[in-house]
Amino acid sequence: MRILIAEDEVHLAEALTQILKKHNYSVDAVHDGRSGLDYALSGIYDLLLLDIMMPEMDGISVLRALREEGDSTPVILLTAKGEISDKVMGLDCGADDYIAKPFSTEELMARIRAALRRKGEVLPEDAMKFGDIELSTATLKLTCQGKEIKLNLKEFELLELLMARKQAVTSKEQIIEKLWGFDSEVEHNNVEVYISFLRKKLTFLNSAVRISTIRGVGYVLEVTA
Repeated sequence: MRILIAEDEVHLAEALTQILKKHNYSVDAVHDGRSGLDYALSGIYDLLLLDIMMPEMDGISVLRALREEGDSTPVILLTAKGEISDKVMGLDCGADDYIAKPFSTEELMARIRAALRRKGEVLPEDAMKFGDIELSTATLKLTCQGKEIKLNLKEFELLELLMARKQAVTSKEQIIEKLWGFDSEVEHNNVEVYISFLRKKLTFLNSAVRISTIRGVGYVLEVTA
């Protein structure tokens, strides 16, 4: 899953980035509200962490603009303010939750899990299943009928995306935006390489799950007879 952090305190943004990466999230961080809105509107994020007090555009204004565009991505507001009015305003504008600074890592992760649970997404501690395979989002291990293999981070992120989309076709462009970011210079052959890696690991596990290529469209997970 990919999370956007919009926080003008650079050191805090960097700390949050490291914490989230340790929990197997992909993370982008920006330091002003205008950039936060531009990134958020790309549609590639599963959750947004928005600081209320930011230059150029405050977090409430970013949130309002997103909701006016029909964007329902979960938003958790980060605030140093204690006034009830700020919290109420944020919730009324469409925030899913808020957390006051300073906060503990445990509280932040719990609130992120809760926001994603309400959205219906798979949580980082859960195991995802498709056909005869199971992917541990905590250990990055892929198992099939008692046999297991460890995936590297990009393999894990790619398979997680394909499994989350179930049997929907996923284009190379969608994969690049989700795994590397919308402004990435990664090319299509990078996706092909990781698809090849995953196919070999599925074969090693003797899984009935296959990654099929829909020519000119993208990739889809299927279960062979």
